[in-house]
Amino acid sequence: MCGIVGWVAFGADLRNEPDTVDAMADTLACRGPDDRGTWLSDHAALGHRRLSVIDLAGGRQPMVEETSDGSVVLVYSGEAYNFRELRDALAARGHYFMTHSDTEVVLRAYLEWGIASAERLNGMYAFAVWDARVQRLVMIRDRMGVKPLYYYETEDGVLFGSEPKAILANPLAEHVVGLDGLRDMFSQTKSPAAAVWEGMREVEPGCVVTVQRGGTRAVRYWSLPTREHTDSRDATVVHVRELLEDIVARQLVSDVPRCTLLSGGLDSSVITEIAASQLACDDETVRSFSVDYAGQTERFVADAARDAPDTPFAHAVSAHAGTEHQDILLDPDALTDLEVRAAVVRSRDIPQGLGDMDTSMYLLFREIRARSTVALSGESADEVFGGYREFFSREAQQARTFPWLTDVTPMRGVDAETLDAGLRTALELPDYIQDTYESAVAEVPRLDHDDDHNYRMRQMSHLYLTRFLRLLLDRKDRLSMAVGLEVRVPFCDHRLVEYLYNVPWSLKTYDGREKSLLRGAAADRLPSSVLGRTKANYPATQDPTYVAKLRGICRDYVLGSRHPVVELVDQEWLTNAVADDGPARPSVRRSLERTIDLAIWLDLYNPTLKI
Repeated sequence: MCGIVGWVAFGADLRNEPDTVDAMADTLACRGPDDRGTWLSDHAALGHRRLSVIDLAGGRQPMVEETSDGSVVLVYSGEAYNFRELRDALAARGHYFMTHSDTEVVLRAYLEWGIASAERLNGMYAFAVWDARVQRLVMIRDRMGVKPLYYYETEDGVLFGSEPKAILANPLAEHVVGLDGLRDMFSQTKSPAAAVWEGMREVEPGCVVTVQRGGTRAVRYWSLPTREHTDSRDATVVHVRELLEDIVARQLVSDVPRCTLLSGGLDSSVITEIAASQLACDDETVRSFSVDYAGQTERFVADAARDAPDTPFAHAVSAHAGTEHQDILLDPDALTDLEVRAAVVRSRDIPQGLGDMDTSMYLLFREIRARSTVALSGESADEVFGGYREFFSREAQQARTFPWLTDVTPMRGVDAETLDAGLRTALELPDYIQDTYESAVAEVPRLDHDDDHNYRMRQMSHLYLTRFLRLLLDRKDRLSMAVGLEVRVPFCDHRLVEYLYNVPWSLKTYDGREKSLLRGAAADRLPSSVLGRTKANYPATQDPTYVAKLRGICRDYVLGSRHPVVELVDQEWLTNAVADDGPARPSVRRSLERTIDLAIWLDLYNPTLKI
């Protein structure tokens, strides 16, 4: 995995800007700690930070192909899991290869097929090509949006980077956040292409953005296809199983140590067992890692989000699959360490996190990185197979809003009443969320044979796959790459996503439970305790010391210093929340975490807020 940056200016000579391009790339050093490279020309400058995963000796970037008509230069982040097949196809067309990297395959695919090369890739990727032959920048992002890519239009061109921080390092980019950006931060929704910072946009998943002298143009090369599903239940289960076997095999390819993230839930357990089985054929053992909190298993109390601790299930899967397992144990001191929380906020460029669940994930990844460079995750199975409790709630099905913002979910969106009253009024969050929702559901086609219920479930699946999942993928990418760990997400393979999206809801739940097809595909591969386990959210600490420490930070760091963040929150609420010494409701805990993260963000980025 890597970090990419660039600057295109049709009215300037960028050969005089190596320091600026290097400064942009240096903000992404965590994404690429192994190598760096810069390429400069009159109107284009590209930078790269490399995390070496495949072909450690080759694959340096920017990668350049000199043609008789001009240079074609690539900066690339991600993995093309079908690069071997593409390499063979390109070799048959007369292409010669100097490395064994997938980077060179992507470059030669562009040389052969141009922008249409995106449609041939299977993987997670975000890359940019400066094509001097036609004076054009091409930016391409993978179908599901696993890898991030942002851009910022200037008077005579564009800036781009894997993360906003890289763009903000260029003096041309203003550090301004307006109301729309704040709405995205506080609503737990995501407007397509929005990047919070004014003037900045995302390359949307499944899109190509081109920049030429005439302007910038975005074109979609992939979206969720709606088609009739004709396979029987048995055939569907078999196909899911075959797909998963192929996907995991492709995503295990690496020249550096690999591992799996193992929570003991169905999703991560399936990935871990398949990986262990496949590597056992080569006499290799899978490493697996879980996060746990000091004393949590012994003192666990069931709640709306989790009915049992993860650790016993993770250990059962590890023993069953024969993995080399390790629990990463965390305590409240680590979770509330201000330097760690600052690293988390910096990794995401905005304070849009999930409190201790973000901090613990960062700490987990940091510990894993000392032992492995690549990890396989079970992320996105709930969206793909239908695992969230909202799918089974009549209230959520009937609600005309995003399902995860209903009262059904134990982790609703941010409680707006804890914001400053003037800010709440200016944000108009209810209207913003409703408008965003209506726009999102309008994208969902209806098949002729869809009855009302199946169409509604199709809408809900579409919302999770194209809105909610993007929040989770961004979170996982940023927190993992902040420590130089590449996390791969097999359930995001577009072949699997397309297939499952079109399976009727009655078939997705044929055994009356969530993720029936995944359970069916893994029926003979996992311990019965894991196969029968109820969906549980990512673990959060239950130690009351954690909330006490949050209150202490708010008291000393925020209220004690009259931090500017107090202008954004309801000061009476914050004062009362800090003074309370009893158990905190989940909404209060989230708001304390958000206040601390907001304060850290203001200190790190010093944004101009246009309210």
